[in-house]
Amino acid sequence: MRLHRLTLTAFGPFAGTQSVDFDALSAAGIFLLHGPTGAGKTSVLDAVCYALYGAVPGARQSPGASLRSDHAAPGTYTEIMLELTVGGRRLEITRQPAQVRPKKRGAGFTTEKAQSWLREYDPEGGAWRALSRSHQEIGEEISQLLGMSREQFCQVVLLPQGDFARFLRADAEARGKLLGRLFDTRRFAAVEERLAELRRSAEQQVRSGDERLTGIAQRIAQAAGAGVPPLPALQPGDPALAPAVLEWAALARSTAHERADIAESALAAAENRQAVARRALDAERELARLQERFAGTRRRAEELEARRPEHDEAAALLERGLRAERVAPALALRDDADRAHRVASAEYDRTRGRLPGDLAEAGAEQLAALERSMRQELGALDAARQAERRSAEIGAERAGLEREARTDEEILRDAESWLAGWDATRRTLQDRVETAQEAVTRAEQLAGQLEPARRRLDAARRRDTLEASADEAERRLNSAREEANTAHEAWLRIRERRLEGIAAELAARLVDGEPCAVCGSSGHPAPARASADQVDPADEDASRELYDRADAERAAAEGRCARLREERAAAREAAGTAAVAELAELTRRLDHEHAEAHRVATGTHAAREALARAGREYDERLAARHEAERRVAARTSRREALDSEQLALEDQLRQARGDADSVAGRVAQLESRARWLAEAADAVQAVDTTAARLKEADDRLADAAFRAGFDTPGAAADALLPETDRRTLQRRIDTWQAEAAAVADRLAEPDTRAAADRPPAEADAAQAAHDTAERALRAASSVRTTARERRAELGRLSRQAETEVRGLGPVREEYGRVARLAALTAGTSTDNERRMRLESYVLAARLEQVAAAATVRLRRMSGGRYALVHTDARAGGQRRSGLGLQVVDAWTGSARDTATLSGGETFFASLALALGLADVVTDEAGGVRLDTLFIDEGFGSLDDQTLDEVLDVLDSLRERDRSVGIVSHVADLRRRIPTQLEIVKERDGSAVRQRGVDAAALSG
Repeated sequence: MRLHRLTLTAFGPFAGTQSVDFDALSAAGIFLLHGPTGAGKTSVLDAVCYALYGAVPGARQSPGASLRSDHAAPGTYTEIMLELTVGGRRLEITRQPAQVRPKKRGAGFTTEKAQSWLREYDPEGGAWRALSRSHQEIGEEISQLLGMSREQFCQVVLLPQGDFARFLRADAEARGKLLGRLFDTRRFAAVEERLAELRRSAEQQVRSGDERLTGIAQRIAQAAGAGVPPLPALQPGDPALAPAVLEWAALARSTAHERADIAESALAAAENRQAVARRALDAERELARLQERFAGTRRRAEELEARRPEHDEAAALLERGLRAERVAPALALRDDADRAHRVASAEYDRTRGRLPGDLAEAGAEQLAALERSMRQELGALDAARQAERRSAEIGAERAGLEREARTDEEILRDAESWLAGWDATRRTLQDRVETAQEAVTRAEQLAGQLEPARRRLDAARRRDTLEASADEAERRLNSAREEANTAHEAWLRIRERRLEGIAAELAARLVDGEPCAVCGSSGHPAPARASADQVDPADEDASRELYDRADAERAAAEGRCARLREERAAAREAAGTAAVAELAELTRRLDHEHAEAHRVATGTHAAREALARAGREYDERLAARHEAERRVAARTSRREALDSEQLALEDQLRQARGDADSVAGRVAQLESRARWLAEAADAVQAVDTTAARLKEADDRLADAAFRAGFDTPGAAADALLPETDRRTLQRRIDTWQAEAAAVADRLAEPDTRAAADRPPAEADAAQAAHDTAERALRAASSVRTTARERRAELGRLSRQAETEVRGLGPVREEYGRVARLAALTAGTSTDNERRMRLESYVLAARLEQVAAAATVRLRRMSGGRYALVHTDARAGGQRRSGLGLQVVDAWTGSARDTATLSGGETFFASLALALGLADVVTDEAGGVRLDTLFIDEGFGSLDDQTLDEVLDVLDSLRERDRSVGIVSHVADLRRRIPTQLEIVKERDGSAVRQRGVDAAALSG
């Protein structure tokens, strides 16, 4: 991994945009990062880490901390851009953290989400190609290319000396935590945890199996009951538990078998005793039943004999009723005739009451003749009825003529009123048409004036805007010219300084024995030496590049200024000298007048339509008045004809009405009287007919009663029985006769009569004997059932225990193997003499590699005195071993703990350890090249000789094409390391400055 360029904007202490050219810094191999406290040296390293991983190093990732600079302007976005090469690919990572910005609309602030961009440089196309904008995708891509996590990167690339000093003095547990994060030994820790989980799981399975077996034994004890020795007291996990349970279960089964056989014998004897008692009870119950049957039959016979008079009386009533049934038809015929005669008499009385007194005794023929006479008179009134209807029609027609007359009068008054104002209405509508036509012309004229006014207003606004832009462009042009002149002078000064020191630059290229390129001599007795402010070609090229860039910006500013001048002149020509407010007021007034004229002009068609509608209405009103006058004349002549016809009809109607109010009333009188006469005639004839039928029915009833044996028809009617009474009597008679026959049959049964001759049955004593035998049988059966169930349950539980024991054997064996292996990897087993965990064992191998790699540089830093060695000696007490670290002193030949080193010794020992760790972690991560490293502080504790040796070691890293950035406050380092990145602290935010010299000149 090689860093090329880092650009910071509004990040940490940096308010504006600052750029770090790592290519220029890395050219010398070693560069110094320095500046006052709080200037932002660490922020540069934080920015590199944030660009790669989206987070700053863990020690500075405090909750709620903001990466945004407090010095930055509100509209400036916080952004970090890093350009680097990793895995043979040149990438550009840009990240913007979540930050607060002012709202674009309204007051207040809003929070912008974090954003990320990843691009890759295409060497064939010579352009950048976008890869992703996803935080997750970018993180996975960078982690895969670097092959290390953020913690590993911060520990390997950003070498924190304080952490490694603590590492030297730490115990095995603390070293294990750091090495575990760097070498990612989580899989070995996962193996330990997995084995521990398997051990716990197997132990739980064994314990669960023993608990289930103990539970089965307890159920066996409950099923066996008393008489079986108790189970020996054993705890779950005891290997003797399983055989003890099986042996004890066999003893319980044999006892249960013996008890079941005894219960079977006792049940057979109880069944025989119960059968004998049952037969005796059945015999006594049968004798008692027969004796009770005979006694009950005798009691029923006596009861029947006592009810015989009731039976005879019912039979007599039923026989009398049957005889009366033969008289029932004659009785019904006589009742019908009597009912019809009464109805006819009532109708006769009603109709006679409506007739005049002289007709009260008239016969049917006389009444019929009077009816016919009235019907003839009704026929003569038909013409009068038609005349009456015509008179009513004439009245209705005259009323209709009156309504039409009133309607025509309203029409005439409305027409006269409207026609009287026609001239004024026509003039008003004509004026509207003329006004609208004038508005059309006015709108066209204003439209021609409005568009040029709008163009002038736009030009005036553009003119004012271009005035300000042109002034700003003039100021920028002056500034660009000054910057270009300054850059040109700086380039000339640097070029002059280089020419002054060109001798030293040429001398740096001299090789003993080879001729000089200037004088040709192969001897170089006194080559020129480079001064402290020697300028190399790279400095001159950089200065020339700055001048070229400033000159290009000046040319661009001149072009932009010329373009704005031309646009401003064109705007002035189009707008003139009028002010924007004046032109805006003119445009607003013309726009308002045009809108008003256009509004009035749009009513032209409506005004013409209104005038046309008014003309049509005038014609319609005039025609309506003429038509109403014609209808008035026609109605007058029609009313006179109707009056003449009405007088003629009145004379005819007075004769036809008689004493009635109208002809219809006279017709109603005659029709009512004719109907009364007809009804009276019918009533007289009906009375005569029903009287004859009643006499005939009386004769037939008397004859039927005599033949049925009754003295009078009334006696026959009294003897009649209702259907329900007749059925009830018949049922009572049949029931008595059936019961008498059944009693006679039962008294004749031989078994019943023989039982009655025997002594009384003793059923209670037989029942008591049977109950005793039954209880004994149930008790024996319960004992037998319990014995069988106990035997079956013990057999089932014994088989279950055997199955559980067979299944528990492999589980117990597996638990033994897993427990031994888990204890071995956890360092708690007696077989693990050094009490080393598996993860510690792996880390010990890595620590041994780190110590070997660190010793190579430590020997050089310490002048061959010190070496770091790994030791796996067992620690005292209960502490674990395997991650010990000692320093071997070649002067004394003894090894001692690294905590005994002095401050300076601790620094270069921790530096060697950090560099060795970087080499090992790089190899562990898949051989990723780490071309750029940073070392943070610690150099102030070294003397001059040791500092030279340390710098030589760091300078040797260039052999592996590495560059090292040293973060330090030591003033002497600014003299020893010419390539520097200085952080300048200012009131409005920090700034970055780079300085450097030719590395070849420095080594010469």
